[in-house]
Amino acid sequence: MRDVRIVFSDLDQTILATDKSLPARNRAALDRLAELGREFVPCSGRVLGALPPVLLDHPATHYAVTGNGAVVVEVASGRALHTTLMDRASCTRLYERVADREVTFDLLADGKCYAERPRYEMLSDIGIAGPQLKLIRDTRTPVDVLVPQLVQSVSRLERVTLLWKHPRDRDYVIRCVEEDPKLTWTTSGPHNIEISDAHASKGGGLTWLCGYLGIPVADSVAFGDMDNDVSMILAAGDGVAVANAADSVKAVADHVSDLTNDQGAVGAYLEALLG
Repeated sequence: MRDVRIVFSDLDQTILATDKSLPARNRAALDRLAELGREFVPCSGRVLGALPPVLLDHPATHYAVTGNGAVVVEVASGRALHTTLMDRASCTRLYERVADREVTFDLLADGKCYAERPRYEMLSDIGIAGPQLKLIRDTRTPVDVLVPQLVQSVSRLERVTLLWKHPRDRDYVIRCVEEDPKLTWTTSGPHNIEISDAHASKGGGLTWLCGYLGIPVADSVAFGDMDNDVSMILAAGDGVAVANAADSVKAVADHVSDLTNDQGAVGAYLEALLG
């Protein structure tokens, strides 16, 4: 049995099925990790408050990497152990530049996700449907405050998600982000742009947590499917792409599963490693 001491995984379209449930094979693998005293770390673009209890409450889970690496959190206490936060002035400038575009501007801060109410009401027109639209609606808190005021009121500004309807708006937003050296962007799905501090990444969160726990990075395994997972796949001792992953992820992965997220790719891979 290989010495796998810590496992990191993206959530949506990776360890979770398309309907957002946890496949039985993946649950069994988490149970095996707990039995062996190994760590499982949800590593997500979501904020802490949007992580599913089925993962947070599992006995193998003691830490989480949230906001695409903006925060490494101790699950039991909710305490942020390490942060790479977004610059408030850069966030406000970006908002001012895109405010007249047909995009959302969801603020991830203090473990929650806030959306201006009129932009929240745009969600059904963006082009996202099914379980993903339900997840987006359920994990956002609509507020009657404009983003510039909200930016100044939160304690921990983690990142921003913009959902776009028209490709021209997507391209404009990306240009605006790339003109600010303090910011970076990635994506985790259709109509989605995720904006963070230029130094925040899932790979950075993985590396920091391994150091904090005294676990060699070589003893880590990471699973992902989209562009925001690339840094994590590259950083891990063994980076694994699920079969439904984007080509950009498969290209940098050490291994590519022949199973999809709905088929329990994460669990199947861990079965072979853990016995």
